[in-house]
Amino acid sequence: MRLLVVEDDPDVGENLVASLREAGFVVELATDGKDAWFRGDTEDYAAVVLDLGLPQLDGLSVLKRWRREGRDFPVLVLTARGDWTEKVEGINAGADDYMVKPFAMGELVARIRGLLRRAAGHGSPTVTVGRLTIHTGQQRAVVGDADIRLSPLEYRFLELLIHQPDRVMSVPAIAEHLYGTAGQGDTNAIEALVTRLRRKIGPDIVETRRGLGYALAGATP
Repeated sequence: MRLLVVEDDPDVGENLVASLREAGFVVELATDGKDAWFRGDTEDYAAVVLDLGLPQLDGLSVLKRWRREGRDFPVLVLTARGDWTEKVEGINAGADDYMVKPFAMGELVARIRGLLRRAAGHGSPTVTVGRLTIHTGQQRAVVGDADIRLSPLEYRFLELLIHQPDRVMSVPAIAEHLYGTAGQGDTNAIEALVTRLRRKIGPDIVETRRGLGYALAGATP
């Protein structure tokens, strides 16, 4: 499968390309935003690894242009900063997954494979709580009769809640699960993710427990 890596740091870029090629992917490297935008707009990639801090055109602008032009390949966003505003902007721009530098190459390869499996719609077991059913590994949810496609971030959020239906999950625990880190401002990033998710599955499936965190409808405090 053909991947595009967009990274301006030569050492990080070379390591990403080498690790992904060793994992069996065909990999191309872009080192600035304008080149990345052009490649993604004119070539077909199975997935893209996109750094946000790029010269000429920043990564969020590249992602927004791709999505606006109908390019729907999975995009895993990388950032060195881990700032909550970037998490919110990346989620709203259409990022499918998110990793904060530094990260383990093995985890990145696993995340890419997960993106590709979900994009291909490969089947796997289902878990049901109330009106919500998720098809694990498919990033797909069913609410009532509605079949809903989820981004990996949305999927991992629901998977976390659905496997612990009797617990309220705190924002730091959710952030650690989604991003691998928990920091100041993650409340805003998680709120943005929940807002986008509620537009897909309805407002009554995920409850906000003020001062505590989030839970599926019917969970005990």
